[in-house]
Amino acid sequence: MKKKLLAMMLATAMTLSLAACGGDSGSSGDGGVSITIFNSKVEVQEQFENMAEEYSKAKGVNVEIYYSGDTVAAHMATKYSANDPYTISMVDAKDIYSLAEEHAADLSNEKWVENTDYAISVGGKVVGFPVCVEARGVIYNAEAIEGITGKEFNPDDYKTLDAFQGLLDELVAGGMAAPTGIMKEDWSLGAHFLGEVYEEQPDVEAYISALHAGTGDLAGNAKWNAKMDTFDVLKKYNYAASSPVAAEREVTEQKLAEGEIAFMFGGNWDWSVINAYDYSEKMGMMPVPQNTDDGANEKLVGGGSKYMFIDSSENTSEEQRQAAKDFLNWIVFEADGNAFLTEKCALVPAFSNINADALDPLSASVKKYADAGKLIDNYNYFPDDHLSKCGGLFQKYLADEVDRAGFAAEIEDYWKNTAPVEH
Repeated sequence: MKKKLLAMMLATAMTLSLAACGGDSGSSGDGGVSITIFNSKVEVQEQFENMAEEYSKAKGVNVEIYYSGDTVAAHMATKYSANDPYTISMVDAKDIYSLAEEHAADLSNEKWVENTDYAISVGGKVVGFPVCVEARGVIYNAEAIEGITGKEFNPDDYKTLDAFQGLLDELVAGGMAAPTGIMKEDWSLGAHFLGEVYEEQPDVEAYISALHAGTGDLAGNAKWNAKMDTFDVLKKYNYAASSPVAAEREVTEQKLAEGEIAFMFGGNWDWSVINAYDYSEKMGMMPVPQNTDDGANEKLVGGGSKYMFIDSSENTSEEQRQAAKDFLNWIVFEADGNAFLTEKCALVPAFSNINADALDPLSASVKKYADAGKLIDNYNYFPDDHLSKCGGLFQKYLADEVDRAGFAAEIEDYWKNTAPVEH
C-alpha cells in the first residue's frame, strides 16, 4: 500500500509539473472548458482522479486533480505567486480565513448555502464550501472485544478512564497482549490529540490567548492532565510500546481492522486505510475516555472538515468559475455527486439533503454524534507550524524522551513564540 501511495504521489507531482510548464488557458483540447482542483486530502486522491475522468465525460468539462505533500499554506502561496491558481482548492478552514479576502469568489447566492450549517463566511460573504463533516475519538473493533469478554460491547459503558482501563486489563487477561495502537504521525498527535486539549477548554479562545501571552498554565490545567492521563493509558497498552515512533500507520490500522488490537485514537477518515484489509464490520468510534465531569467524554471532536473555494482572480475566467460552481452543485444536488461523496470517498456529508445510509461504520458513528448535537467544535486557527512542531514534541513524549512536565513546558514555549491565525 505504501508503494502504491508513493507511486500515486510521484505521478501527481509529474502531472503538476507538466501542467505548470504548459500553462492553462481554461480550455480543453476539444474546445470545452477546463478546471483544476487541488485536493489536500490524500486518502481520497484516487477517488478524485476517478471522479474527474467520469465527470469530464458526463459533463463535457475537462477536470484535472492535483495533490501536493507540502503544507497547504506553502503550496498555495507558491501557486499564487506564480499566477497559476487552481480553479477550485480544497483546503483547511484556517486556509480559507487566510486566503479568502484576496483570492476567493463570493458564493453567497449559491443554492447549496441553505442546505448546510458549516459554510464559511469571510467579510460578510460565503466563500467556503464544506466538503464533509469529520470527527475524531477512539476507534474500536467491537467484534475483537466481544470475542474475549463474551458480552456485547457498549461504548457508553467506558466513558471514564477508570472503566476503560478496566476493560483493557480484561482484554489482556483474555489473551490480547496489547489492546491499543497509537499513530505516531505529527498530524495525529500534534493536530488531533493535542488539539483536543485546547478544544475542550471552557473558553478555547481565551486559553490559547493566555498561552500566547505567556500566562497560560498547561501543566496545571485540568483538561491537559485528563487527556494526558488517557494518553498514558493508550501508551501503556500500545502494541508498539517498545518502539512507538517506528510504528507504521498501515500496520496499526491493519491490526485494528483485523482484531489483533481493539482500540486506536483516530478519525472517520481512517476507514480509507482500514477498508484495504480484512476488516470487521462491527467497528465504530467513541469519545476519548476521561475521568472528567465536563461532558467531554460523551462527545466526539469535529465539525466541518476541508473546504473548497473558487479562485476569484483574473487568471480564472468567468466560464471556469461557472463550471466550478456547477461542480459544487453536482456534489450537493445530483445523485452521482452524492454517491461520490458518501460511497466513493466515504465522507460524512455536510448538507442536510444528502442521504447517508451507505456510510461506513466510522462515518456512521460520526453522523450519529453529529445528529445528536454531540460534537465539540474544531479550533480552526492553529498556526501553520503547529502540526509539525507540536507533533514533533509529542513524538518525544511518546518515545519517553521527555516527561509530562517537560512536554508541557515545551508546548508553552511554542505558544509564546507564535500566534493563532487572525480571525
